[in-house]
Amino acid sequence: MNGVARRLLPLSRLFQSRVISLTGSTPASDADRFFLQWLCFAGVLIFASFLLWRANVWGILVAADPTGITLMIVAVFIFSTIWVGTRAWMLMQERQALYAWKLAVRPQFGTLQTPAGPAGAVQEYFSGLIEKSRRHHYDNAQLTEVLAERLHGPSESAWWVNGIQIKLGLLGKVIGFSILALDISQMQNFDASQSAGMLKSLTGGLGIALLTTAVGLVANMLLGVQLVRMDRCGDGILADALEFAETGLSQLTHQDKA
Repeated sequence: MNGVARRLLPLSRLFQSRVISLTGSTPASDADRFFLQWLCFAGVLIFASFLLWRANVWGILVAADPTGITLMIVAVFIFSTIWVGTRAWMLMQERQALYAWKLAVRPQFGTLQTPAGPAGAVQEYFSGLIEKSRRHHYDNAQLTEVLAERLHGPSESAWWVNGIQIKLGLLGKVIGFSILALDISQMQNFDASQSAGMLKSLTGGLGIALLTTAVGLVANMLLGVQLVRMDRCGDGILADALEFAETGLSQLTHQDKA
């Protein structure tokens, strides 16, 4: 048990700051919860994959699909899930930068100390607002559009990749039914003694069609849940950043406007 505890100690130190933010001085946010939820989701997927490997389900899938489309769908899902995890970590950093700006700005005292928070879209957005206010330029529409694009732009490509999984499943369905049609067209006559072999040949194409379609649909649903949650976190950060820019930060940047 002591050896296991020593191996888990670096992992606990890695997320020590996140535990403090969830229970202590820094308020918990959707971005924090999303990253922790993604970790739990990834752990469940890894455990389920291990159980499927022990039951030889992966071997059955590989043997049942000679086209390799099923493995392509699984590979796309794995890489997309890892990307969502990295994006969840980045959104958590953006939320930390937003909190750092809220703590640095003191409207009641009329002071502003630019925080040295994590570099990212939120940090550049507020820095751009401060720089424009020094030139007495208070139109923030362009910077707002840039912030929205940086928070939501990557997810648009992710949704396209999510649709690719269904398209691969449909491609496997077309290939499977094509194999089935070719097998039927090559049947010259029906021999009862060869019925078992003919049925095996016919069901091979049907199995490819059904298997690839089912795997594509399941992967699409699992990845879609992650992408919806990621978009909601980005919406929350964007809304809070705009609210802070129009309330707390504007009291300092517009104080010399009159």
